[in-house]
Amino acid sequence: MAAPGPALCLFDVDGTLMAPRQKITKDMDCFLQKLRQKIKIGVVGGSDFEKVQEQLGDDKEKRRQKFAEDLRKEFAGKGLTFSIGGQISFDVFPDGWDKRYCLGHVEKDGYKTIYFFGDKTMPGGNDHEIFIDPRTVGYTVAAPEDTRRICEELFY
Repeated sequence: MAAPGPALCLFDVDGTLMAPRQKITKDMDCFLQKLRQKIKIGVVGGSDFEKVQEQLGDDKEKRRQKFAEDLRKEFAGKGLTFSIGGQISFDVFPDGWDKRYCLGHVEKDGYKTIYFFGDKTMPGGNDHEIFIDPRTVGYTVAAPEDTRRICEELFY
């Protein structure tokens, strides 16, 4: 059943509408090498996305979360936010510039409902703040098929 009134859908692109990016740049590789030393993961090659994903994607030791917590402590008071992003990434941005930033630009456009679809909606994830924001209706998705199914349920 379609939502009454004009609605807006916001999507976290990687993993919710399409497969995640799989290119690791030289800068990313350098960072991963430093990260590897910090959190003790195996050696990772510059284009070996699958190996990094395997080591960090299903991380029972929560190494990315611990590293993000270390960064928050190290840079406390510096105006930066650190969160878990993507399958193997960290997001770093100025305080207040999380995904809710866009809501200030669209909330005046008269949308009755703003839907958000994201995969990292848990506390500490880069979708969490917009997912729980009272201005949105949030959905946790793990794959493009989840997004399609929910959109079909909402709009068809």
